[in-house]
Amino acid sequence: MKLFTPKDRVFYSLFEEVADSVGKMGRLMKEVVAEPDFDKRAAVISQVEDQEHVNDDLTHRIFTELGRNFITPFDREDIHYLASALDDICDYIYATAKKINFYKVNPNDSGIQKMADLIEQSAAQIRIAVMELRNMRDMRKITDALVKVNSIENQADDIFDLSIERLFETEPDAKEVIKKREIYQVMEIVTDKCEDAGNVIESIIIKYA
Repeated sequence: MKLFTPKDRVFYSLFEEVADSVGKMGRLMKEVVAEPDFDKRAAVISQVEDQEHVNDDLTHRIFTELGRNFITPFDREDIHYLASALDDICDYIYATAKKINFYKVNPNDSGIQKMADLIEQSAAQIRIAVMELRNMRDMRKITDALVKVNSIENQADDIFDLSIERLFETEPDAKEVIKKREIYQVMEIVTDKCEDAGNVIESIIIKYA
């Protein structure tokens, strides 16, 4: 009978650990762009990398449990989609952090700073929404978080456009334009991935709330 017992606690606990990881990586992203010293920033980026590896392990465990269990707390497809979407957020945060030091870009740039703020906020809201999935008692808390994620993604689009416009108007070095433009793009993708995760969560609560 154990084989057919829902493993709610296993899946919810793993997702909550992933949500904590997403929130932590959002905060680390802020630390990366706040650190002016290259070597000190590299140390923070090393923390980002470590956390990304932690998240990869958690995602792998979710997929392993998915293959092991016949009965799951919600649709198997939704579990897969949510795990993948959360993993994408972490992957792109790490990609952003790596590019900042790889390209030796000074992150004291208004566009990068604003995008990092939005990434931290969006990651925090995704964490809130995932943490509420176990019981689904406070639906308002989940929906408010998802509305904020959507709003943040729209703000990120606007900041991306303004940053690119400002970059072409004020930056005389073509190499610097290319490097910063790529960093803006990856940061904007992070907020897109947060919105993707939010859409999966919305699909889950519509089916099961």
